[in-house]
Amino acid sequence: MKQTFLIASLFLLLVACGEQEPASSTVEQTAVVEQQPADVAADAVAQAEDDVAVATEEVVEESAAEPESGEQEIVLALADAPTATQNWQFKEGQHYVRMVPTQPTLGGADKIEVAEFFWYGCGHCYTFEPLINPWADNKPANVRFVRIPATWNNLLLLHGRLYYTEEVLARNGVIKDPAAFRDSIFQEYHRRRNQMGTEDAIRKVFVRLGVSADDFDRTWKSFEVDQKLRVAADLARRYSISGVPAIIVNGKYRSSGKEAGSYPKLLEVIDELVARESAR
Repeated sequence: MKQTFLIASLFLLLVACGEQEPASSTVEQTAVVEQQPADVAADAVAQAEDDVAVATEEVVEESAAEPESGEQEIVLALADAPTATQNWQFKEGQHYVRMVPTQPTLGGADKIEVAEFFWYGCGHCYTFEPLINPWADNKPANVRFVRIPATWNNLLLLHGRLYYTEEVLARNGVIKDPAAFRDSIFQEYHRRRNQMGTEDAIRKVFVRLGVSADDFDRTWKSFEVDQKLRVAADLARRYSISGVPAIIVNGKYRSSGKEAGSYPKLLEVIDELVARESAR
């Protein structure tokens, strides 16, 4: 009888322990829910700080490591570029003028265009010539250099036609050495004191320099030369050219020896403006 009672008591005790499991579990879950707004949030913040610390350590270790490929070296070089572009020597409004909006250029957008407005009879252009020529001969590969004659009065318009006649004849192979021919025209005006104020006077100079009268006449009166003169006049208006020599970089910047401070400085301004455009 006692044995039966003990077995029954043990059975009841086991059943009672089994029924307490859910109750105990419910209390624990409730306690966890109540801790989330405070304790668990604090634990999450602490964990996030630990994660940030770990991430920071990993970044430092990766930065300090030797680059594994050329790609990473390129990325580092690019990252340094913005710092370099902040060290420009020349200032807008002082050494050059920025034209707004940007104006058209003679050539396409495949290269950065540097244009010199000039006049054969200008003493300053004559002085600048020995400086701009070596620069043009050694310009960067992404730069196109062009000359545009000033045309704001009758004599300049006549000399503009002279220049474009010379240019077309050089392109067609009639003038074999364009640089020497251009220098001869400068010397004609500034050394020989020949102002070349008429078409006939200009023809005589061309003939003396080896161009036949027929080649001269055919080119001088050509539609191509007329069109080049119209474009030159339009660009001078767009660029607000009021004196020569004047430099235009990519239809966007205008400068001169006066603004730059000297003609050697003007070359430096050109180089910096080309660098600005190249960095775009």
